[in-house]
Amino acid sequence: MRQQQILIVEDDETIAFGLKVFLLQKGFGIQHADRVSTAKNMLTASPHDLILLDWNLPDGNGYDFCSYVKQMSDIPVIFLTVRDDEHDIVQGLDMGADDYIVKPFQLSVVLSRIQAVLRRTGIAAPASARLTCGALLLDPVKTQVFCSGTEVPVTAGEYRLLLLLLQNKNQTLTRRVLLEKLWDADGDFVNDNTLTVMIKRLREKLGPSSSIKTIRGIGYRLEPDDE
Repeated sequence: MRQQQILIVEDDETIAFGLKVFLLQKGFGIQHADRVSTAKNMLTASPHDLILLDWNLPDGNGYDFCSYVKQMSDIPVIFLTVRDDEHDIVQGLDMGADDYIVKPFQLSVVLSRIQAVLRRTGIAAPASARLTCGALLLDPVKTQVFCSGTEVPVTAGEYRLLLLLLQNKNQTLTRRVLLEKLWDADGDFVNDNTLTVMIKRLREKLGPSSSIKTIRGIGYRLEPDDE
């Protein structure tokens, strides 16, 4: 499979560097432009599968650049911007942007949004975008879970919980954070008892390879036993 190419148009070097390192680790090819003129040259020189676009740039703005891109091609565009006003968000989406993420953001959220946009536009994410932890593998493109090479049937809620844990591998997630994210993901209320049951069922389905650690009084952490 050809490596998917992402163009980051961002003048904040710290943000751009963080995105570049993270997405390179996830198997994407990355180019970075810190201004509109450079981004236009890069678009002309080589093909891209998606653009992460800041709104405010030294020699122009994301609004005009997005319009320029959409007139030329159907490359998906995701805005990354501090502009959180409802008018700005609506304006960005109405002009053809495929998603809109307000800064500050979590890198795991950006990855999920990228994968969702690539799925909607028929562009498959790279195989290395699959999430792993020991013998556990989650394929976000096919929404499948495997353990030691065997597919594990999970419910939609269990899948989202496992995805959150994998996206934050080796990091402790509090029960409160998990409950809030699970609720936001589906629009349904997930209570404390439901979370406990979901963790229990995931451990039963995944067996010894579950790698889900209980951090007493805090929450859960996913980490392989050999790390």
